[in-house]
Amino acid sequence: MKQPLTVPPGTKIDLSDFDPRYVHGDSSKNSSEAEIAKLTEASRYLAYRLYAENRRAVLLVLQGMDTAGKDGTIRTVMTGINPQSCQIVPFKQPSSEERDHDFLWRIHKAMPRRGNIGIFNRSHYEDVLVVRVHNLVPKSEWETRYERINEFENLLIEGHVTIIKCFLHISKEEQRERLQARLDRPHKRWKFSKADLSERELWDDYQKAYEVALTRCNTEHAPWHIIPSDRKWNRNLTVSKILHDTLKKLDPQFPACEAGLDDIVVE
Repeated sequence: MKQPLTVPPGTKIDLSDFDPRYVHGDSSKNSSEAEIAKLTEASRYLAYRLYAENRRAVLLVLQGMDTAGKDGTIRTVMTGINPQSCQIVPFKQPSSEERDHDFLWRIHKAMPRRGNIGIFNRSHYEDVLVVRVHNLVPKSEWETRYERINEFENLLIEGHVTIIKCFLHISKEEQRERLQARLDRPHKRWKFSKADLSERELWDDYQKAYEVALTRCNTEHAPWHIIPSDRKWNRNLTVSKILHDTLKKLDPQFPACEAGLDDIVVE
C-alpha cells in the first residue's frame, strides 16, 4: 500500500499508520548516493539564485525523536551550500532570557533573512512536545499554542518565508539500536546521555504529543511531511528531494544588472 508524505489538513494522524522503513519510489541504498549528489548540486545553484534575488527565504524545520537523524540530515542535504546564505539553529532548553518572553520570541529572532535558507534542528514545536510531556506549563497554556503556531507560520509566509516541515519518523526498535551504537562506539559515546533513557521511557507519551501536533498544525500553507527515517539513506534522499523541489518551484531569479555593462573591459 502506498504511503503518503503528506496528508490533507484536518486529517487525524496516527503514526502507527506510517511505516518508518517505507521507501518512496524505486530508489535503493546503492542508487541513493548518486541521486542525493545530483539533487544537492541542483539545490546549491538554486540556493545561490535565492541569495542573489534577496526577496524570499526558506525555512526547513526538522523534528523527531532522539536519534531520528536531524544532524545527519543537515550534513547531507546542505552539502556545498554557501554557509553565508545558510544558517542552522538548534533549539535546546530555553535560557532565562528566553523564558522571560513568550514562547515564540526566540523562534522569531532566529528566522532566516531574505535570500537565505534557515534550518531548525528542533523548533517552536518543542513547546507542544517536551513541554506537554513533562507538564512544564499548565495544560491551559500549551493547549492554546497550536493555534498560535499556525498563526505565526501564516505570518511568516505572508512575509515571503516558505516553510518546509519534516517529521523524521523512526521506530522504537531503531532508536534502541542507534542509542546502543552510541554506547558501543568510543567516538560516538559523547553523544549519549543517561537522560536519553529517561526520555525513551516516555516514548508513547511523545508519540501521542507528536500525533496531536502533526494533526493540529498541518495546514495548507505549512503542511507536515512525515519522513520514514529508519533507513538513513531514504531519509536523506527524501528530504533532499523536498528541498530541491521547493527551491525549483520558487524559481528564484538573478536581479537585473545595471545598464551599460556590455562594453566595459576591466584593465
